[in-house]
Amino acid sequence: MAKFTIAWLPGDGIGIEVLEAAKIVLEKIALDAEYIHGDIGWEFWCTEGDAFPQRTVDLLTRVDAAMFGAITSKPVKAAQAELAPALQSQGRIYRSPIVRMRQMFDLYNCLRPCKAYPGNPLNFKEGIDLVVFRENTEDLYSGVEFSPVPPEVAAALTNVSKPFAPFAKLPADQYAVSCKINTRVGSERIVRAAFEFARANKRKKVTIVHKANVVRATDGLFLEVAKEVAKGFPEIKMDEANIDAMTMWLLKNPFNYDVLVAPNLYGDIISDLCAQMVGGLGFGCSGNIGTKLAVFEPTHGSAPKYAGQYKVNPIATILAAKMMLDWLGETAKGAAIEQAVAAVIKEGAVRTYDMGGSASTLDMAKAVAAKL
Repeated sequence: MAKFTIAWLPGDGIGIEVLEAAKIVLEKIALDAEYIHGDIGWEFWCTEGDAFPQRTVDLLTRVDAAMFGAITSKPVKAAQAELAPALQSQGRIYRSPIVRMRQMFDLYNCLRPCKAYPGNPLNFKEGIDLVVFRENTEDLYSGVEFSPVPPEVAAALTNVSKPFAPFAKLPADQYAVSCKINTRVGSERIVRAAFEFARANKRKKVTIVHKANVVRATDGLFLEVAKEVAKGFPEIKMDEANIDAMTMWLLKNPFNYDVLVAPNLYGDIISDLCAQMVGGLGFGCSGNIGTKLAVFEPTHGSAPKYAGQYKVNPIATILAAKMMLDWLGETAKGAAIEQAVAAVIKEGAVRTYDMGGSASTLDMAKAVAAKL
């Protein structure tokens, strides 16, 4: 019997290809694991009206971890048009399966390391080593939205809005509402995770990213809680920055930053920025981490235009597999994979198209595996 049970969720498009590449590396490192395929993605929305079928939900309740590729998402009207005819009249609404998964399994910690490996021609600057902690279950991704706005919600909003608020004068079918919801417990645990990581890894500073000067209630709560948590880590410097200023300062001097922690939307934004500074989304790995389950993935999408070509860079997914090994306690194997990735990048003999080369997705995976 295998030591670990891993849910294998390829999804759509290039998600299938990059997970195939990751499997090559995991098999070479000889992880003692059973990999169980799970259905997820656009195909199952079109045929079943559910991109995250219950059988896959059930699978995730009995595994140690999961590897996830990528999924295709489309606007609601386009999604409705592609449903099987028998489902079109049922009013099915498409919702991102990865967002559902994060909330359903309380994968509150989106951990996104961004490291500039020496020799990568795409590095913004050599030596960048940033880690983003993104709150993963609430904020503007809470899924509480209205379009059109129900009369009772419209009435409540009109009652509490400023007299000059433009929407207050509009009919309820002429505007939409998305609720930004931040809780004390949600804010506390993601900030604590960032500080605990900094302490365990001898990082010197944690930066709180917010917009509390304008979004005063929700971001104000996040900042307030962050300051409280920071008191328990006196050896680690804490600073703060507005999200707009943060994007400028990260580009101007990334070496002033170390660990960054943010509510969901801002974390999504700055982690993509940080990924670009270390080579782009082909190098952007991510872990969706809870207390009982963790799901690891590249941060890129399904890239339908490249599907079937085996040309995209799988390093993000291979590094996500490294993160999974760390989660499972197989840190020596995880370190070996990272060292192999670093060696391939530094040598520069095997490069995918984004790095200026012609190697295929599987060529890159085999080059990494050869270093193990």
